[in-house]
Amino acid sequence: MNIKQAKDYIENTVRLYLKKNEFGEYRIPVVRQRPIFLLGAPGIGKTAVMEQIAQDLNIALVSYSMTHHTRQSALGLPFIAHKEYEGMSYDVSEYTMSEIIASIYEVMEASGIKEGILFLDEINCVSETLAPSMLQFLQYKVFGKHRVPEGWVIVTAGNPPEYNKSVREFDVVTMDRLKVLSVEADYQVWKEYANVRGLHPAVTNFLELKKEYFYKIETTVNGRTYVTARGWEDLSEILKLYEEEGMKVDENLVEQYLRNDKIVREFAAYYDLFLKYRREYQVEEILTGTMEAKTVERARIAAFDERLSLLGMLMDKVLSEIRENMETADYLTELFKGLKAIKESLTKRREKETSGENYREQEVLADLLEKLAAGRKKQIENLQMAGNLREEDRRKNNRVIRFLEAAKKEVYLLSADTDAFVRVKEEFDRELAEMKKETERVSKRLCHLFDFVENAFAEGNEMLILVTELTVNTYSAGFISRFGCEPYVKYSSRLMLTEREALLKQEIENLDL
Repeated sequence: MNIKQAKDYIENTVRLYLKKNEFGEYRIPVVRQRPIFLLGAPGIGKTAVMEQIAQDLNIALVSYSMTHHTRQSALGLPFIAHKEYEGMSYDVSEYTMSEIIASIYEVMEASGIKEGILFLDEINCVSETLAPSMLQFLQYKVFGKHRVPEGWVIVTAGNPPEYNKSVREFDVVTMDRLKVLSVEADYQVWKEYANVRGLHPAVTNFLELKKEYFYKIETTVNGRTYVTARGWEDLSEILKLYEEEGMKVDENLVEQYLRNDKIVREFAAYYDLFLKYRREYQVEEILTGTMEAKTVERARIAAFDERLSLLGMLMDKVLSEIRENMETADYLTELFKGLKAIKESLTKRREKETSGENYREQEVLADLLEKLAAGRKKQIENLQMAGNLREEDRRKNNRVIRFLEAAKKEVYLLSADTDAFVRVKEEFDRELAEMKKETERVSKRLCHLFDFVENAFAEGNEMLILVTELTVNTYSAGFISRFGCEPYVKYSSRLMLTEREALLKQEIENLDL
């Protein structure tokens, strides 16, 4: 199965394991809650999937790599305890709490979340001294003498022996205690993830042309070569930073992330070509509808790889603007809820003021803003501690906190006769107006993108790609659903996506760069 199918299966399993009966007892007893064993090649996203599952189910996540654990750190250290049995005193060997179990309790205490996933990576690489204890742990959730708290599901992961020399193959007795999921790399699944994450268009365009390079592990006369999904994502991030700083990207940089000489050379050559297209095509003019006729003509007669690269650049630009606009809308929606609660509190305080209570609105408002910001910070800390913080939620909460803290500073500077909340609302209304203005701008740019594709490529494969990517991308689908887009509706209904997708894939696969 691919990693997306594995995610759905694990998420459903965790949900069922946490299902309770009418008395609050777990429907599946702990001893019958088989741990999941996710078996797959390195770098295909096993850890990232566990984070997504915890976020989707709103539970905690504690992750550990088992390669560095010794018997002592996993099971606890021995000590002598003095006990009395039937009137006689004895010295008895006990064990301190396992570092792993203690981490679970720390997360529960800090975050307030009592259920979660204990994710143990590289479980089949445990040390020789720890291996005999794994059977007891996998069946009874016990490390040493300390049990994993109720409500915590165990998910493990590991690499097949051909990828890792440290792997110890589990015997039948151990495997019989596990739910084994074998996972393989899948480009189409990763592409959906890449679109949502906003990976560099040079990476996504190159892989669209060369899907066979997405995941490749080989043994050659010069040793093991490898290219993984993790490598492509990390390369994407460094490319963005290099471009921001005006630094030159060369093969020496690329080979730090892609350990295959042929793929390194081809990607480096493609990246130079990508930059050439970026310089020569009038990307901004295309999106504002002011491009020259020669730009349309050049795109029309260009080779397919050039057209695909140009389309990738245009879509990347528009999709990043759509994502930012949607995140701004979510941030303002969340901020509105907080300001509404503050207004209600102020209204109640004003009513008390009429009854003779000493009242100064600026101080009260500043205090309310500070408490709301502090609550947001605590929420971020709790979710981060629980391993349950989405990156988009982090950005949204940070923007809310920044607004509240800036508003608090301004409120302190206002005179006593000024309606402080009105000033705060004015700032909110200003940001809201800017967001609406930006929404209109982005909508126009999206329409100009459709106009260019229609003029340059008619209803060819490029239009199919554009409509398909806008459909599968979470942000663009939400944007179009909320604000509409006539060209999208027009072409999505006219294009027969399922029939033409196969022809497009075949054309790309036959392309020889």
